[in-house]
Amino acid sequence: MSRRRQIYEGKAKILYEGPEPGTIIQYFKDDATAFNAQKKGSISGKGVINNRISEHIYGILEGMGIPTHFIKRVNMREQLVKKVDIVPLEIIVRNVAAGSMSKRLGIEEGTPLSRAIVEFCLKDDALGDPLIAEEHVLAFGWASEEELDEITATALRVNDIMSGIFAAIGIKLIDFKLEFGRHYTDDGIELLLADEISPDSCRFWDIKTMEKLDKDRFRRDLGGEVEAYQEVARRLGVLPEEAEGNNGAGIKAVGK
Repeated sequence: MSRRRQIYEGKAKILYEGPEPGTIIQYFKDDATAFNAQKKGSISGKGVINNRISEHIYGILEGMGIPTHFIKRVNMREQLVKKVDIVPLEIIVRNVAAGSMSKRLGIEEGTPLSRAIVEFCLKDDALGDPLIAEEHVLAFGWASEEELDEITATALRVNDIMSGIFAAIGIKLIDFKLEFGRHYTDDGIELLLADEISPDSCRFWDIKTMEKLDKDRFRRDLGGEVEAYQEVARRLGVLPEEAEGNNGAGIKAVGK
């Protein structure tokens, strides 16, 4: 599929005009960032793996009735998706205390939560994606009350589905980030799950060993980033053949 005009470049993806009106080509980069891009690096081959994992998860969610922006994967690094206006919120669903929650509340990392918690952050890198309340969302018009209800309900349903998917392959879903977008059609506005679901946007721990299988390996200088991403893809049955065939030769993580 020929590439068209670039319309946006983020930390992990580049967006191009799609082949038809209302579509976008989403290109997955190998760039890795943490702490709002204060730490930068590259994990060679990450984009290919994240493309495959995200395609797989979105396909399952679509089959379970969750509307998403995903249309199809077009090659190793690109997806065709529906064009949306992103709601300026990052939705964090937490099953276990970890990361910023542990630091913010002084709760030991790994503490199970009695119920899943949905948090909202303002999607603004310059401000550090600050944690906000539902009242902020409504007061500043970042989403309507109906959209917020739909986002919360969908996020919890995605959590239920994904928790089952990963438990079945020996991975505990600790927490994850979602984004939603408004898709405009002749029939009105449809709220769609957008962005990606991958080890970049989720915390995955091995159920038996509690080994981290996600971007925390990059954030915390643990090493083994490539192997962790590949292990998630392998267990899901979507590890790219070239990575599997040469045992990941030539694929490496580089920090900056």
